[in-house]
Amino acid sequence: MIEGTVIKSTGSWYNVLLDELTPEGDRELRCRVAGKFRLDDMNLTNPIAVGDRVTVEVDTNNDAETGAIRGIADRRNYVVRQSPRRKHDLHLIASNVDQAILITTIVDPSVKLGFIDRFLLMTEPFSIPTTIVVNKADLYGEEEMETYGVIRDIYADIGYRVLLVSATTGTGIAELRDLMTDKRSLLSGQSGVGKSTLVNAVEPGMELRTGELSDYTGKGQHTTTFAELYQLSFGGELIDTPGIKTLGFNYLKPQDVAHNFREIFALSEDCRFGGSCLHRNEPGCAVKESVEEGDDRVTDLRYYSYLQILEEVESQNYWERRKV
Repeated sequence: MIEGTVIKSTGSWYNVLLDELTPEGDRELRCRVAGKFRLDDMNLTNPIAVGDRVTVEVDTNNDAETGAIRGIADRRNYVVRQSPRRKHDLHLIASNVDQAILITTIVDPSVKLGFIDRFLLMTEPFSIPTTIVVNKADLYGEEEMETYGVIRDIYADIGYRVLLVSATTGTGIAELRDLMTDKRSLLSGQSGVGKSTLVNAVEPGMELRTGELSDYTGKGQHTTTFAELYQLSFGGELIDTPGIKTLGFNYLKPQDVAHNFREIFALSEDCRFGGSCLHRNEPGCAVKESVEEGDDRVTDLRYYSYLQILEEVESQNYWERRKV
């Protein structure tokens, strides 16, 4: 038995970077899953994620040395999404990450705050720090910089880091590299935001697979949905997640949505019904009062995203969300 870290998922096979060499002298081993693994009683399309620490039994009886994954160490966190093919199931994206980095742009393509909010709702329940990186700063005029300022204020005020960068001019690249140094970073972004170019600016020579998230719903291109882990020369690791095709939330309850919009949850203690308030039509709702008064404790843009996602989650009735 040898321990290692899953660095690539390709469906039924997983590439594992081993802590020690196999009898044949291999450090990376293609492995299949042996046995059944579950995650918090969730219905998963895949039992193992990139980033998992696993125990592998090496099989040297075949022409090509392979292995069987016999055990998974406890995860300190993980990221899941709704399966794009089986809407009642979940797909495990990555585990044991230190932070998430979401790349977006003001133009080319235009920014969609709804997409940002959906991504944050994917990482927030698992307490994964997330930085919003706004790329293509070299394309921005006065109007675009005003838009950037609005975005920065909205998300910085509720505790998210916002970074302005340009892969073309090098603006913010050193700060982004420092952010990623000695950490395992989960990377994502819409199609066309320049994710591959930006990563190449941070780590020259690194090429990521193409095909990324395409719009605020997360419905993407016809690319693989599997993640891959890359080692960074300056220390740290990068998990790239191309091909995510949905950011639905069939695994969340309405109350989970309310509790994972940071500013809404913080203000809910002032609601008449406290943490049970869904902040729509309830009397004495501090959140709705804040939006109506425009005091910026809860912005109308974030509140609108919240209502949209809440409606989606409620539209999946009890039995649908628990259908096997």
